[in-house]
Amino acid sequence: MQSGHQLCILSILQKLSFIKGFDELVSMRVLLLKEPRDGEAGPDPYIQELAARGHEATMIPVLSFKFVSLNNLSDKLFQPDKHGGLIFTSPRAVEAVKMCVEAEGRGEEWRLIKDKWNAKSVYVVGKATGDLVRQLGLKPLGEDSGTADVLSCLIIQRENAFLLPLFFPCGSIKREVLPTALRDNGVPLETLTVYQTAEHPDLQESLTSYFTQKGTPASIAFFSPSGVKFCLETVRELSSERLTRIKFAAIGPTTADAMTAEGLCVSCSADKPSATGLAAAIAKVLL
Repeated sequence: MQSGHQLCILSILQKLSFIKGFDELVSMRVLLLKEPRDGEAGPDPYIQELAARGHEATMIPVLSFKFVSLNNLSDKLFQPDKHGGLIFTSPRAVEAVKMCVEAEGRGEEWRLIKDKWNAKSVYVVGKATGDLVRQLGLKPLGEDSGTADVLSCLIIQRENAFLLPLFFPCGSIKREVLPTALRDNGVPLETLTVYQTAEHPDLQESLTSYFTQKGTPASIAFFSPSGVKFCLETVRELSSERLTRIKFAAIGPTTADAMTAEGLCVSCSADKPSATGLAAAIAKVLL
């Protein structure tokens, strides 16, 4: 039989064990600074992959988008004979195409047109963009390239100056790496801005609410240079002296470069821009 003294010590140890467990639980929190995937059934894949590795992830939308030039985009989509292929480097550009396809009941017409595009090349960056392209009935190439820089090398290898220009629907703040590389190597290209990017109107309030309710997360993941631009100052203010304890993660090298340029120490970067790639990278640094 245990004495009263022993029971008292046991009680203290149990409480300490609970506190330790609670601290470990807090340390598993991950903040994802990105928009949920539109139309995604079930749990978001990033949250799901992190949960499978024992991490509690929260997603905060960072960007808002306004679609523009859709009439012009529609004209080009339904005249595939004027272009040598398509390039998509973001899910939003694919969403703009989907809006054009679904507008005015042009679905049946698209079923015929898409085969003409599939006879050409449809280049993409990233699995998320590739999945959306497949939903349109198109066959993506290069989704494992990871960055526009790498994709440009693939395109240069496959295309030549004698083909019709590739058509590149893009955002207002796209990087110029891919267009420059293609033009420098004689690959004709036509770009069209189909969406404009801005800070999400609820971003600052959402960040403040997260830090107030859940505290400083163990890891924060950025998904674009724009996300770094819009979030970093607020994250620094809210985390204060705890900033150096946060493991900062990047979805890829372009985002990592933007983080480094702002003075952040990048703890990890996904080997591929996917939920699995990012979750695996974060899991390693949170061991």
